[in-house]
Amino acid sequence: MKFTKMHGLGNDFVVVDTLEAQIDETRLPDVSRRLCDRHFGIGSDGLILVLPSRAANFRMRMLNPDGSEAEMCGNGIRCFGKYVYDHGLTKETALTVETLPGIQQLKLTVEAGKATALRVDMGEPRWSRADIPMRGDNQPAVNETLKVEGERLEVTCVSMGNPHCLVFVKSVDSCPVEKLGPAIETHNAFPQRTNVHFVEVLDSHALKVRTWERGAGITLACGTGACACVVAAALTDRASRSATVHLPGGPLEIQWQGHNHVVMTGPAEEVFHGEICL
Repeated sequence: MKFTKMHGLGNDFVVVDTLEAQIDETRLPDVSRRLCDRHFGIGSDGLILVLPSRAANFRMRMLNPDGSEAEMCGNGIRCFGKYVYDHGLTKETALTVETLPGIQQLKLTVEAGKATALRVDMGEPRWSRADIPMRGDNQPAVNETLKVEGERLEVTCVSMGNPHCLVFVKSVDSCPVEKLGPAIETHNAFPQRTNVHFVEVLDSHALKVRTWERGAGITLACGTGACACVVAAALTDRASRSATVHLPGGPLEIQWQGHNHVVMTGPAEEVFHGEICL
């Protein structure tokens, strides 16, 4: 099976074009676990499938290293857009991509025939418990107390098509992400688990973030998470609706626009391609 290794700010993916290579869907969880394994496989934070769509230019599916399927992936969809353009599957620089939460719109910046930056309309954020999902009454989980590992944490929860739990801290560098991340991910408040982000407000237009991703663990960047962080910071009056989110892998530009859509702009890179026997 042919594959391409890509990354968005160090959040890395194995991309498989199913337009030319078919995969038995019943095997997808096992295939994802094998390909994403950093010792016995290719190694990545997720498996991305390029699929045909009747509703958009293309359809994207993304599976985590543990074999579970993610509803959406912000860094992944930028890699997806670069892949379909750079590999000649489209000549369009404005694309629509079907994902589980709905159709996403991408605009590509192209230099020397290659997509170098991608702007993605990530849609509308939601913060009701039913939309995240999160157990309890359907009041927004904004500045709410969550008991974790013997601590009482103040959290804000946002859905960007997938669930995010945000914890604002004084310093992300000293935050025990390895301890608190998995404990919050699997907390019984979240019936479908959750992505977890620890957020330090640098100023009204800049956030510093470390992430524990559902099904993947610590990653260098999370696109949907960066969007959720800006929304949560604005909801709690900690920062503005437009901010640079500084992640371990690099910065993303996020705007929560007046029509209630969140727009993300950032790079994507191709690392290498090859073939693997399944």
